[in-house]
Amino acid sequence: MGTLYLVRHGQASFGAADYDQLSDLGRRQCQALGEWMAGRGLAFEAVLCGTLRRHGQSLAALAQGHGALPPALAWPGLNEYDSEALIRAVHPGPLETPATPEAVRAHFRLLRQGLEAWIAGLLLPEGMPSHVDFVAGVQAALDHVRQHHQGDVLLVSSGGPIATAVALVLGTAPETMIDLNMRIRNSALTEFVYTPRRHMLLAYNQLPHLDAPERRAWLTYS
Repeated sequence: MGTLYLVRHGQASFGAADYDQLSDLGRRQCQALGEWMAGRGLAFEAVLCGTLRRHGQSLAALAQGHGALPPALAWPGLNEYDSEALIRAVHPGPLETPATPEAVRAHFRLLRQGLEAWIAGLLLPEGMPSHVDFVAGVQAALDHVRQHHQGDVLLVSSGGPIATAVALVLGTAPETMIDLNMRIRNSALTEFVYTPRRHMLLAYNQLPHLDAPERRAWLTYS
């Protein structure tokens, strides 16, 4: 029986012109997680990583903290949905930059509406796969791990694919992904144990590397 460690990327650049870029804090979050993994003696036989910039930057920071990660297999099926495309699909007019608490709340209300419609098959935002194809990309990554590995595997991705993986493993309704996704934290660790036949959820959305009092301010969601 092996263990699959799924890591959400570190804090990105929410509200900036280019979200797909780790902040300095995001790099520190991931480096700290790599150090925690090394301290536990985790030796990964494989790494899978989404192909977005924030995924690669998160993996680089994890590798710096861990010190001995194998080369990563790039996996586009682990890339996040396009939140801006989803919001535009349900709100075609101009939006306030999410720089205030109310603007942030409005952003996530619209995102939830977009996700609900996308999951229901009621819209297909420009440049995005269908929800069915999005889920298939995540499922393919899980299948690859079960079919090709037996030990500890590291997977670096985003909140949407990780929440989708949890929903798949638990057999929940697809809409459950939204609630899981909205609460997942930056650099959070989710663990599945797996056999050649199936994955089983062991832990979700954990931050063991940020337990120290001096790191409590490092907790972020976007």
